[in-house]
Amino acid sequence: MKKIFFFLLMSAGIFSFAQNKVTVIKVGKLIDTENGKLLTNQIIIIDSDTIQAIGNNLSIPANATIIDLSKATVLPGLIDCHTHITGQPSGDYYGDIFRKSPIDVAITAHIYAKRTLEAGFTTCRDVGAEAFVDVALRNAINNGDVPGPRLLVATLFIGSTGSHGDLNGFSPYIDWIQPKQMSGVANGVDELRKQVRYNIKYGADVIKFGASAGVLTEEESVGAPQFTQEEMNAIVSEAKLWGRKACAHAHGTEAIKMAVRAGVASIEHGSFLDDEAIALMKEHGTYLDADIYNDEYIMSEYKKLGFPDKILNKERLVGQTQRESFRKAVQAGVKISFGTDAGVYPHGWNARQFKYMVKFGLTPIKAIQAATVNAADLLGWTKKVGSITVGKYADIIAVESNPLDDVSVLENVKFVMKGGVVYKNVF
Repeated sequence: MKKIFFFLLMSAGIFSFAQNKVTVIKVGKLIDTENGKLLTNQIIIIDSDTIQAIGNNLSIPANATIIDLSKATVLPGLIDCHTHITGQPSGDYYGDIFRKSPIDVAITAHIYAKRTLEAGFTTCRDVGAEAFVDVALRNAINNGDVPGPRLLVATLFIGSTGSHGDLNGFSPYIDWIQPKQMSGVANGVDELRKQVRYNIKYGADVIKFGASAGVLTEEESVGAPQFTQEEMNAIVSEAKLWGRKACAHAHGTEAIKMAVRAGVASIEHGSFLDDEAIALMKEHGTYLDADIYNDEYIMSEYKKLGFPDKILNKERLVGQTQRESFRKAVQAGVKISFGTDAGVYPHGWNARQFKYMVKFGLTPIKAIQAATVNAADLLGWTKKVGSITVGKYADIIAVESNPLDDVSVLENVKFVMKGGVVYKNVF
């Protein structure tokens, strides 16, 4: 009898402890990203890091912590599928390249992660960082050592010799001092398969490669293919063998088509789309992850930050064309995810892209879905994030007014919860 009584006391204590971890959010307006609807007067019940119930007529558990957002609009935590969260330009272009080590980058990376989280982005895909700094940052966030979004990381950008992923236009002596084991430069099918395995061995969640030339490097072209079709096929198929998706940096038309045929999950940038490329993307279900805000920042600030005219001239060639390509892709029904290239401009400004996505063809709800349910699908995390749904992480943000009326209000997120923990509340 005593044992039974003791068991009942222990059970009651355990139940009481569990109850103390329950949080209830009273919501005025809630954006249902799965169905594209605005709900009103909802209650969200959270146990630890997970959403347990949601509805407009729920009883509030005893001893629950209550958060009143009855005058706010609530959304799931936002997702950015194209960030470089470990750094951003300092104002010294050549100093950033030649005078900073990965240790410098690692020491400041957590600052940018915190800014991103406080801007309402609770999940990010980081698509390229030096020396596995992104892996260390991801692990520190997951361990609770530093605040930041959940990260899926690509580690080393895979590029061919002389490509967007390789220092170019400089003395060959520079190559002698670059640590080869920290380089993603590889050529030929066998080397590329080995590089994919190397990245995964040391922590890559996703594989990123340069299908085309780029803007913010000093090679001559902005969009020419930089791998053969066989090489791209090898990268993507090797990634799939290890259970990883691949994404392709691709500005140029032919490089986009080659990467889509290889089976990438997403095209990053997608600046020069033609009708055939758009049709291929629809056929393969490939996402377009286009950074259509940052032209504004590059053209207004990069000269002051010391970037060479060669780079600024390439941006002049790409900027508006990329936006028109985005508009064409939206009109054709290509799947759209939210990717900003944050790190090209200051971290924490990610949401500035929403109004440009609306300006160039999306409705506000479609732009929000790009950064929630669509992004979760691209990442393979639909069961974890992307909507306020029972069983998913309690990743919840709130803004003062309705972003379906003015999507730019997402630039001023006032409440951020990630995994049931409140990181910001200025209501």
